[in-house]
Amino acid sequence: MSAAAVIMLALKASLALTVLAVSLNTRPGDATYLLRHPLLLLRSFVAMNVVMPFVALWFAMVFALAPAVKLALITLAISPLPPFLPNKAIRSGGDSAYVVSLLTTMAALSIIVIPLTIEFFGALFDLPLTIRPAAIANIVGNGILLPVALGVGVRWLAPVLAEKLVKPTRIVAGVLLISGLIPLVKQAWPSMSAVVDDGTLFAIVGITVIGVAVGHTFGGPSRDARSVLALATACRHPAVAIAIAATMFPNEKLVGAAVLADLLIAAVVTLPYVRMSRRAIPSAEVPGRRATDPTHAATASHRRA
Repeated sequence: MSAAAVIMLALKASLALTVLAVSLNTRPGDATYLLRHPLLLLRSFVAMNVVMPFVALWFAMVFALAPAVKLALITLAISPLPPFLPNKAIRSGGDSAYVVSLLTTMAALSIIVIPLTIEFFGALFDLPLTIRPAAIANIVGNGILLPVALGVGVRWLAPVLAEKLVKPTRIVAGVLLISGLIPLVKQAWPSMSAVVDDGTLFAIVGITVIGVAVGHTFGGPSRDARSVLALATACRHPAVAIAIAATMFPNEKLVGAAVLADLLIAAVVTLPYVRMSRRAIPSAEVPGRRATDPTHAATASHRRA
């Protein structure tokens, strides 16, 4: 096995373990939370899969970027949540049930939504853009849906064991992420520098800032929902975006560089929002639990009961 293959395996394992760690703290009903809140599901879907693709399209058309980079930015805008987002969203004061449900629901919907969106943009620009649903299903199935199902199952069958597994799972995921990300960034740094120099930096920052604003607005009156959707709208799954863009440009190195640059830049750009959201949490509340927001007070009491 080549060094590149080992690095990618480590990153994939890290992302799956990150989701597993979150799921080990998840109640069985949390994954279907959005199905019981259809209006929030609709707002989340529109923010992530309707508004943001057109925002990314506008930036791609305004900035003189390479075609592969333009496609990478658009595919990022239609990709589901990245596996590492739940921890970040929960730390910002988000509701853990909404976080997990958004992660799983958007991952499942992406199997249908992404191919249809790609075909729409292909027809819009008269380009042969297609992606097989099976390719998306393979990524989100192994990296998101399967770890969630495993974590929820362990939590349901052996809650004490699940509690004990959370910390070591997070540690292993972190070690694998660092060990895979450092050599990947080092290898892709020349291409990333070239991408940033051609105006992609400004496009990524603009898309991320608007994504935070869109998610915050569509999140509604609940503070915990706003913070989760803001981060979910601004940050997307890198592996899905790379898979889509690489299908269209199989020999274009700028695709991976653009996605990796977006991943790192978005993490930095959203940091002030995360800190602001954490400062807004009353001291009596615990990040990850439902806030005492008037719109959710009754639901929170029911869940605690």
